[in-house]
Amino acid sequence: MKYDFTSIMDRRGKDAIAIDAVGTGGMAPAAPDEGYDPIPMWVADMNFPTCPTITEAIIERAKHPAFGYFFPPDEVFQGIIDWHTTRNGVWGLEKKHIGYENGVLGGVVSALASFMEPGDAVLLHSPTYIGFTHCISDNGFKIVLSPLKRDEAGVWRMDYEDMEKKIVENKIHAAVFCSPHNPCGRVWERAEIERAMEIYKKHDCVVVSDEIWSDIILPGHKHIPTQSVSEDARNRTVAVYAPSKTFNLAGLVGSYHIIYNDYLRDRVVARGSKSHYNSINVLSMHALMGAYKPEGYEWVDELCEVLGANVNYAVDFIRTHFEGVELAKPEGTYMLFLDCTRWCEAHGKDVEWLLHEGWRVGVDWQDGRPFHGECHIRMNLALPLSRVEEAFDRLDKLVFNA
Repeated sequence: MKYDFTSIMDRRGKDAIAIDAVGTGGMAPAAPDEGYDPIPMWVADMNFPTCPTITEAIIERAKHPAFGYFFPPDEVFQGIIDWHTTRNGVWGLEKKHIGYENGVLGGVVSALASFMEPGDAVLLHSPTYIGFTHCISDNGFKIVLSPLKRDEAGVWRMDYEDMEKKIVENKIHAAVFCSPHNPCGRVWERAEIERAMEIYKKHDCVVVSDEIWSDIILPGHKHIPTQSVSEDARNRTVAVYAPSKTFNLAGLVGSYHIIYNDYLRDRVVARGSKSHYNSINVLSMHALMGAYKPEGYEWVDELCEVLGANVNYAVDFIRTHFEGVELAKPEGTYMLFLDCTRWCEAHGKDVEWLLHEGWRVGVDWQDGRPFHGECHIRMNLALPLSRVEEAFDRLDKLVFNA
């Protein structure tokens, strides 16, 4: 491979939550027993060095000793347009459709607050991303969950009848749609998105489509932008994106929306601008320009190949060695969502015990209960394969089959 996905990066003392927060309490994993180094498999960032053109772009800009007021050059918007045209097959995307968001969750809140009042209900699928839970509830909106169901093949599916029932019962006119889905890893098929959008159309719901994971698609699957499935979807959807998940740039902060409909865009931009701080950072901007260079396309293709191999290894290992642990093989993202219900029942344990036994031997995985998984564990596979192998060896010998 052209890029480095095998070196083990030392992130200690570099402000990384994934490493430096371990053992500090709260949602962080407990510190491991002596003799075990922590393997970061909880926070959804990657343990790979980012694409070199990103650091080069930041360094080049930082060489100039002035960081005063600035405006985004056309290169920013053209980079975004080219990226989505090339990778997602979008059409008609123009500069006016693109706007900065100070994080995807900030974009979600701005969009919802543009069309809802505190106390109004919003539809989400569960399991659901914990960030949605916090930002939606913290801003006074009522979350109504429509559970995803696993079919006979174990694939997560939307329950369209339940969605419509919940929308009608709760007088819902806004929905947050996660594509690809976090934490389940589903990459929705066109027909699935079309059917969901028909329901939202029928009940006049504004749709906020979080597509931050849309570049991390595992081999054999393809991302379908929500706005692309119909003209109505194009006009009722606020889509939010970022290079942060794709290139491991969350610490730089910088996301963007794509909104084709003039009315929706005017309302969302008006809401987001009221804080007077929803504006891009100059180094974040140059990072985006560095990411969306030709090398960035190559880097992401290699990344997805590496992640696909990690997922194959992990899923095969779990199904072979961890009897009673169930999971749907993810199609996108780099997260696993382990259902440990049957294992816990068979061994007289609970998910709290499992979590702490993993943490004790340095496998820093994440409690799935805040994601609405009753006996679930969320696990990050964006590490060199050697670290993934080490983590599963520890889990096999020291936790599940000890």
